[in-house]
Order: sequence, then C-alpha cells, then structure tokens
Amino acid sequence: MTLDKANAENFPVAPFFLPAAWRGDLMAVYGFARLVDDAGDGDLADPAGAARLLGVAERPPATPSAQSGPPTPAETAFRLALLDGLEQDLDRVFESALHPAAAEAPRHPLLRALVPVVDRHGLTPEPFRRLIEANRVDQTTTRYATYDDLIGYCTLSADPVGRLVLAIAGVSTPERIELSDAVCSALQVVEHLQDVAEDLSHGRIYLPAEDLDRFGVTEAELAAPTAGGAVRELIAFEADRARTLLDRGAPLVGTVRGRLRLLLAGFTAGGYAALAAIEDAGYDVLAQQAKPDKRRLAAKAAAIFAKGR
Repeated sequence: MTLDKANAENFPVAPFFLPAAWRGDLMAVYGFARLVDDAGDGDLADPAGAARLLGVAERPPATPSAQSGPPTPAETAFRLALLDGLEQDLDRVFESALHPAAAEAPRHPLLRALVPVVDRHGLTPEPFRRLIEANRVDQTTTRYATYDDLIGYCTLSADPVGRLVLAIAGVSTPERIELSDAVCSALQVVEHLQDVAEDLSHGRIYLPAEDLDRFGVTEAELAAPTAGGAVRELIAFEADRARTLLDRGAPLVGTVRGRLRLLLAGFTAGGYAALAAIEDAGYDVLAQQAKPDKRRLAAKAAAIFAKGR
C-alpha cells in the first residue's frame, strides 16, 4: 500500500504527538507525494488499476514495472501518461474545493483525500504540480551536470513538501520558506546518497557529473558491489555539502514552538542521522543502504528541539 511506505522514511511523516487533524492532513499530502513518486518510478502495486481510475488510455507494458535497468520507451510513455492523469485529477481536487456542488470529484482516493485539506488550509496547486513535474523530469533526465542542476531538481522534488507542511501549520513566511527549502533540498541530497546503487540499477545517477570527474569516479565504479577509495571520497564530499545545507536550514526549528517545533526537529534530525549512518558505513553506500539509527535520530531530534537548530 502507498501509505504504508511512510514508516520507511528517514523522518517521521505524521508522528503521534501531533493533533489528529494535523496527522490526517499530513498523511493526505504524503499519500499524494508517494503516489506521484510511485507512478514516476514504476512502483505502483496495480498500475493498470490506477490507469483505469484516472481514465488513462495508455496501457502498462507486459514487462514488470520495477524491472532492473532503465525503463523501456513503452514504460516511459506509460509513466508520463499516468503523471498527466494525476495532474488532471489534481485539477479536480482544486475544482472540488472551490465548487463542491458542481465539480467532478477526483477519481483516485488519495486525491479525494486532499480536497478537505486544500479547502481547510487554502492550499495552492503549485507545490503539488511541482511534485508531478519532478517525476516528469525523472523520465527524461538521468544525469546532472552540476550541483546547481541537482539543487534545481530538488526545488521540484523536495522543497514543495516543506512548503506544504508550513502551510498546513499556518506559519508560512518568506523567511521560513527559505529555511525550509534548504532543509528539504538537503534531505533529498542525503536520500540520493543512500540510494546510489538503487538509482543506478534504474539507470539514474544523481551525483553531479562535475564531481564524478573531480574525484575520478566512473559509472562502472558506481556499479561495483562495494565502494573503492575514490567513490568513498566523493560520497564524503557530497555528504559534507548536504550537512552544510542542512545546517543552513536547521534554524527553522527555532522559529516555531510546540508540537510543530518537535515535528520540524524530527525532520531535520532524520537528515543528520542518515548522514551519520553514511559516515559509520565508511561512505560505502554501494555495499548496503545506510539507514539511520532510530535511537540516534531521537537523541538528535531532542537536541535540535532544545537548541532550536
């Protein structure tokens, strides 16, 4: 199930200490984001069923969606058609929020769950559209020339989530949005570092090409069962960059109070704990995926909550 994947994230999606209404709203946003990612990655449990729900004419290829290696042209076409269908259903979400009596209801249940959230918090379509666009980019872009190019992708794939959290909490300001964007981009970069081997198995490399060249790392070395010295140096360099970005955004925690402060501390701590796991693995992210220790995450969250950064 799409929502079941929340427990596998580096950070708590909708922890128990939040008010029930907040938890429901955050899970609705998470459900949308996860659905869009699964559609873009070919990881839907029932792609044909999703296509029928959304009125997508394109049929899924006969081969398994999550096969190893880059997607076939037919698979890419199907994923893009699904993303188009999801964007059309997103239009129904906002039409239903504005004109509940006259509009066609969203067809997918995870998008129907967004309607009251959008209405309650006055959310705008842009963050949701950016998440869809990030997955369209994934169908056509498998390499990033520079670090700036990668951060540009993160503005589509990660930053909208933080902005939606701030909007749901009713605390959006330009200053907080800037700090949130830094945290979210950092979390996305960290996830890419954890998933180097998995991403490469699907034909994608999120490590900037300029950095591969700088450290003399070839794509063949990224496909090895364990990381050699040059790969470890590269990962350590990227991890340091992600930590710097996380440090830049962490003061966001100190700008809010109460349960929201604890939630944001948890998000931020998840990034630091994942970086610590990568370091503990000797920066070998090829042998196995470095996962954050839950006790370390909790301790870091408590420290960030107390200090406000």
